[in-house]
Formats: sequence, C-alpha cells, structure tokens
Amino acid sequence: METTPLPLLRLFMERRQELRRRLKHRLGSDELANDALQETYLRIERMGDSSCISSNPAGYLFRMAINAASDQRHAEARYLTGSEVEDLLNVGTDTLDPARVVHAEQEVQALGQALAELSGRQRAILIAARVEDVAQEEIARRFGISVRMVGKELKKALEHCGRRLDRKVVQRFGPGAGKES
Repeated sequence: METTPLPLLRLFMERRQELRRRLKHRLGSDELANDALQETYLRIERMGDSSCISSNPAGYLFRMAINAASDQRHAEARYLTGSEVEDLLNVGTDTLDPARVVHAEQEVQALGQALAELSGRQRAILIAARVEDVAQEEIARRFGISVRMVGKELKKALEHCGRRLDRKVVQRFGPGAGKES
C-alpha cells in the first residue's frame, strides 16, 4: 500500500529547482543553498501532517529553507577555523623556551628540597591547606591540634619554603592578611 506524499513535501519536490535558485541568490552560495535544501527536506519529513499550512505554502517553504540556512550558519560559527586551531596548537612553542623550562625544573627541585626539610606535620599541613584546599578546621581535627596551631605551622612552613625559593610570602589569612611575613 503506497502513501501519498504530504502536501508540503509534494510542493517541495515540485519547486525544488526554483527554491534552489532563490536560495542561491539570497545566500550567495550554491553549496549553502544545497545544504539548506537538504535540511529543509529533512525538516518536512519530521513534520508529519502539513495539510494545515494553507495560506501560503510556497512562502512557508522558502522561509523554512532560509531558517535552515540560518541555523546552519549559527552552528558552523561555533567551530574553530583552521587558522584558529593552528594558533592554539602553536601556543606552547613561544612560551616553552629552554631557559624557562630549566628554570622551572630548578624551582620544582628547590621546592621539593624545601618540603623535605620541613617536619612531617608541617609538610602534611602545608600540602593539605595549599594543594588539597582543606579547611584549617578540618586539618586541626586530623592532627588533633587547635586551629591556631594549624595557622602557626602553616605560616612556618610557608616562610621556610619562601626563603628556600627566594620568594616573598604574603599572609592570606588572619590578622595582618596581605602583608609580607
């Protein structure tokens, strides 16, 4: 048993070449016109019954194709161009000069040495507070010490690491926050 094409689909098939010509003129591209027509066809198929479109089906069909082209343009605008991708891939080449890499490696080694020189508790408190972002109250519970003691141990550890790395240490909490330690 054959089904008859939906009215809008039938109109689309009858006027496909005219629609293509109008879209090409409006969009300025044969490729865009063909893509819009293909998407329009798919949208019509998904619509199901289109018999309720009676006032101006040809105008409705053209507007549908224009909307499909507009949607495709918006979707394509989200993609990066080839030159943008290339720029992103080359970001590291300018910033990774050998002298900076060696300097960074030396700083990592110096930090490792400074951490090794701390007491076990100071090292654990520093890592918990600055690397793991654990609240001082939680650190105090973990070690069975007061929050004030956590602050003191953390300050000592930061000052020691700052000296070993030849860096200024700025207090981020408590009285005197924002001042050099």
